[in-house]
Amino acid sequence: MASSIFNAPCTVPAVKGKNYFGLKPTVPSKLRFNVAKKTSIEGCPKVVFIVRACEKKDGPIKKLGLSDAECEAAVAAGNVPKAPPVPPKPAAPAGTPVVPSLPLSRRPRRNRKSPAMRASFQETSISAANFVYPLFIHEGQEDTPIGAMPGCYRLGWRHGLVEEVAKARDVGVNSIVLFPKVPDALKTSTGDEAYNDNGLVPRAIRLLKDKYPDLVIYTDVALDPYSSDGHDGIVREDGVIMNDETVYQLCKQAVSQARAGADVVSPSDMMDGRVGAIREALDAEGFQHVCQFILWPISRGTGLKPTFWRQKDMNLANYREALVEAHADESEGADILLVKPGLPYLDIIRLLRDKSPLPIAAYQVSGEYSMIKAGGVLKMIDEERVMMESLMCLRRAGADIILTYFALQAARCLCGEKRHHWDLIGFTNTSLTNILFHFFQSSPVLSFSSLVFCTSKAVP
Repeated sequence: MASSIFNAPCTVPAVKGKNYFGLKPTVPSKLRFNVAKKTSIEGCPKVVFIVRACEKKDGPIKKLGLSDAECEAAVAAGNVPKAPPVPPKPAAPAGTPVVPSLPLSRRPRRNRKSPAMRASFQETSISAANFVYPLFIHEGQEDTPIGAMPGCYRLGWRHGLVEEVAKARDVGVNSIVLFPKVPDALKTSTGDEAYNDNGLVPRAIRLLKDKYPDLVIYTDVALDPYSSDGHDGIVREDGVIMNDETVYQLCKQAVSQARAGADVVSPSDMMDGRVGAIREALDAEGFQHVCQFILWPISRGTGLKPTFWRQKDMNLANYREALVEAHADESEGADILLVKPGLPYLDIIRLLRDKSPLPIAAYQVSGEYSMIKAGGVLKMIDEERVMMESLMCLRRAGADIILTYFALQAARCLCGEKRHHWDLIGFTNTSLTNILFHFFQSSPVLSFSSLVFCTSKAVP
């Protein structure tokens, strides 16, 4: 049987542009597809071409082949094309004991024997669409590093904020939540700056919406950034938080943020009745489309006096209390429920997932972020792997979205992970379409399923 090899070089340059994102490509810039011509099948007036993408040889491509009927006739006549030989059974290391097979009808390892098999049966997935990126902003022009959170900054709202959002969108993260640092001179005991329509947060929202109309913006509804007392509510002289008066201020704050263009307002104050009151205030002002994202802080070290944080945070020992809060918030018009912090309370996330029809969110707080960062710096852990595992755990527990300071880094990691397995990457929709159109004209035998691409407008 005679065979000759014809080479079909396909040069595919890497494309850099607005829609290119992720890590540096790991595949060669040139892919060569080899074609083997087989000429010894009796009764076949034409030739059969076999396309391979593993050999590197040069030569022109020729379009020759058989019809389906001719191929079937050849096989029926006994002229069956030869396939590669069956691979030999891998040899065991020297000294391996010879033992009878265990009488197991089910071996779960079978579904994990290769990366492709593992991916096929993966029950939980994670993508950049699951992330909400918390961003700190201030009135200054420069981006100020946050010492306890490596890689995080207090961003200038005019420039640094816009640039960071652009980086996030490039890798598919299109949801952010804003946390302001308000000048001390504007803070009062009643937090009136919280509902200033020309305050820091409303200005930042308007700026972002002007540049990125489709950006999803979450806001924090609480008085602590605006209070001279540093608490989420108005504090009476005996140290008691004034619930109803605080709710009145929160309603004005939520309406001001919605007026600026916020998509989701997020009460984190834990005042009783504030969900219903804010919903009513938003609806009365024509903001029926604005969601309420309810944040539940669970008791942790806050640095506040016990009198204050005990009035706000739920007792970490109580899971039934979470159900009470969930039922109350649902009845008052909550759209999303969030557990903060996330990783220590996976059981609460699962409880809410099983009991509530609402979307569930988790906040991977600064402490969780900083611990992973510190472990990575000290070389005690693989930072990237632990980061991705912690995020996957939150998803597996039932979180639909995750507020995480790792949003940008994790999204870049996901893009790089996909690129590792893909053959062609980094093309805009237009350039890839043109390449495929011209290539398939000259080589119709190439399977389209072998080509996968990713752009910032369509992250898998």
